[in-house]
Amino acid sequence: MQGTVTDLSNLPPLRDSLAAHGLIANKGFGQHFLLDLNITRKIAKLADLKPDLTVIEVGPGPGGLTRALLETGARVVAVEKDVRFKPLLDDLVAASGGRLSVVFDDALKVDESRLLQDRPGAVVSNLPYNVGTALLIKWLTGPFRPDSLTLMFQREVADRITAAVNDDAYGRLAVLAAATVSARKVMDVPAQAFTPPPKVTSAVVRLIPTPSPLAPDLLESLQKITAAAFGQRRKMLRSSLKTLGGEYLCQSAGLSADRRAETVDPSEFLRLAQALRSRTP
Repeated sequence: MQGTVTDLSNLPPLRDSLAAHGLIANKGFGQHFLLDLNITRKIAKLADLKPDLTVIEVGPGPGGLTRALLETGARVVAVEKDVRFKPLLDDLVAASGGRLSVVFDDALKVDESRLLQDRPGAVVSNLPYNVGTALLIKWLTGPFRPDSLTLMFQREVADRITAAVNDDAYGRLAVLAAATVSARKVMDVPAQAFTPPPKVTSAVVRLIPTPSPLAPDLLESLQKITAAAFGQRRKMLRSSLKTLGGEYLCQSAGLSADRRAETVDPSEFLRLAQALRSRTP
């Protein structure tokens, strides 16, 4: 890693930059600014970035986490939907020594491989609350294979990602995560750390993709199975999976059709997905 870029230290405090441009958080975009550089530096450290990686950051806003990532010596591609932040991010680009580029686009629609220009990459983001889950599902189930993902969510969402079978928070998100990544919570962030403070505590989750990704057709079957099972989670599998094969599917996977989704562990859901794949022409 390179050392801290001295030009970054000459940038004004984030609060001053926001005030100078008259910028406030946009509730419609789920924005809560993380301006405490001590916290953003801790997140950048927890990301444990390898020297050859390019970092994708979604929703940089005024650039608090972006500054911390640049201080590590990383190359950063920031994806921002809100063009109001262009003046602040332009200042960061100028101070980055050529290591920051900003793409104004919807992160749900961008092709991450094109952003990285086929270089190895990682994702580090304080995700906007309103699209955090959708973005994670995109990354878990799509073709993009980052080295790691270090992501901040509402703590409730973080609990759903890392939940184990029979936990109250256990559901579709936990199964998809268990099948595709190793996930653990690494940091809680109190509401008071944000401007404006959200009504909930946040948490940072670190995710490492599994060495052997699932075949796309098996992953597609797993998505169908989990959507049906947890869409009617209080029903027995024979009912919740009826349109996909119900009892026959459970029998093929070696599971009792009397069970409910919250009692089925990720490996058993994979067996159900394999059974569904085998039935699908």
